[in-house]
Amino acid sequence: MDTAYISAIAALAGSMIGGLTSLAASWLTQRGQFRAQQVSHDIVRREELYRDFVQEASKLYAEAFGTNQADASKLVNLYAMISRMRFISSPQIVECADQVARIIVETYLAPNKTFADIREILDNDALNPLRDFSNACRDELRR
Repeated sequence: MDTAYISAIAALAGSMIGGLTSLAASWLTQRGQFRAQQVSHDIVRREELYRDFVQEASKLYAEAFGTNQADASKLVNLYAMISRMRFISSPQIVECADQVARIIVETYLAPNKTFADIREILDNDALNPLRDFSNACRDELRR
């Protein structure tokens, strides 16, 4: 074979290897960026869901201290959020959210509380049923 052909084939092979390497590097970079965007979007979605749950649960819990008449549509909304958590959250978070909902329902069923009653139970964790839920959320989002 002529040396000119060997040089041309070597140049073409080198170009092809360089092109494939560049293509593979681009593909890996794009894949990494896409994965990072997915993770970021997932975290934002979870944070929004957890924030909405905390706000709704706090309102319902405060309302439950003063009345025995629960608004079923608000409770349904709370349970709908818990169901959404079942899709995207760890079992620990779902369990904590279920516990919060149970406490709210039990508070509605309990006798109404006055501010004097609340002052007596301030040292008890009963006034902060969202503590375990919040801690579990923070731990999950850090991972």
